[in-house]
Amino acid sequence: MKKSLVLSFVLVLFSLSAFSQVKFGIKAGFSTDQLDRETVSAQGLSIAIKDANYGVHFGLMLKGFVSDHFYLQPEALLNSNSVDYTVNDVSDGLFNKALKERYQNLDLPFMIGYQLGPLHLETGPVGHLHIASQTELDEVGGYSQKFSNFTLGYQAGAGLDIWKLTVGVRYEGNFTKAADHMRIGNEEIRFSQNPSRWVFSAGFYF
Repeated sequence: MKKSLVLSFVLVLFSLSAFSQVKFGIKAGFSTDQLDRETVSAQGLSIAIKDANYGVHFGLMLKGFVSDHFYLQPEALLNSNSVDYTVNDVSDGLFNKALKERYQNLDLPFMIGYQLGPLHLETGPVGHLHIASQTELDEVGGYSQKFSNFTLGYQAGAGLDIWKLTVGVRYEGNFTKAADHMRIGNEEIRFSQNPSRWVFSAGFYF
């Protein structure tokens, strides 16, 4: 599935090259995950979201104008985030630790935008291809994880283009629940909230 999604994205990039106005660029930035503190219980343990940390991203973008003002902008961004959890043994209290989980995705936003002078407004879907993860939660007995290969969300935001430079901020929401990859024994761990974040980026068009 990953290969077919990446291939589709590459085909979109090549199709955009047929537009009369096309700009290719690089971008990087950081994000602030918006996760409320929440606790769930499973197999005699309580697992709580302690803190969602800053994430970083960098990658490529291609901006193709379909008219004087409207444009399409696909991107491919490597993204790294981490979340801190607190795990307690509610039966005897022998296990009480703060544990970190870090994960890396290939984010694939596809923005539909409107350009008015230096100002641009944009919105569109974003896909997340899971690449890798590192976790301290494997210290918990019976813990395992099963990430979905692909998840979907949406982004909307605004920014400024000055010369070949671009800066912007987007809000991102997702359709999956937070930490839905977690398992304790055969029991799934699923928090009630959907992860969201603010994404701040700066880029340069060649």
